[in-house]
Amino acid sequence: MIINPDKLSLVTPGMAWQASYISYIEELGEEERYPFPMDFDHRDFASMLQKIADFAAGVNLPDGYVASTTLWLVSGDDLLAVANIRHTLNDNLRYAGGHIGLGVRPSARGQSLGNYLMQQSINFARQLGIGDVHIHCYKDNLASRGMIEHCGGELESEVAMDDGTVVWRYVVQEKPAA
Repeated sequence: MIINPDKLSLVTPGMAWQASYISYIEELGEEERYPFPMDFDHRDFASMLQKIADFAAGVNLPDGYVASTTLWLVSGDDLLAVANIRHTLNDNLRYAGGHIGLGVRPSARGQSLGNYLMQQSINFARQLGIGDVHIHCYKDNLASRGMIEHCGGELESEVAMDDGTVVWRYVVQEKPAA
């Protein structure tokens, strides 16, 4: 899939992209889905969109979840990538999770869409009033590490999870006002 960067839009999820969303899920196959809203049941698409809207409004959240906004990176009718920006961090997210999760459709990878979406997600976090933006990824995920570092992320620490995987915890620091 060749992407025209002039045709990219960051949108609130909507019915217009239902077919593309379903094909994105099919394209992922058995691959782990990122960010977490990609795991929402999409068989009733309108209900899934309402659940995403509820998360953004901070209503009907399951225990342990925080308010978060999901944005879709699209080009026309094609859904290319998904970001989820958490409005706050609880203890679990502060430990391993961070403010931003994102994923790029397999056929759209390798075109710097992740860098673009990560920067737009950081900008959105700033609009929410988030100062230092915490972004975490698995140590062995070179693509995510590259995106985070490209967007100004500085490695703050690493933690070992119970399953032995290592999470690198980055911070994109708030720049002082000029």
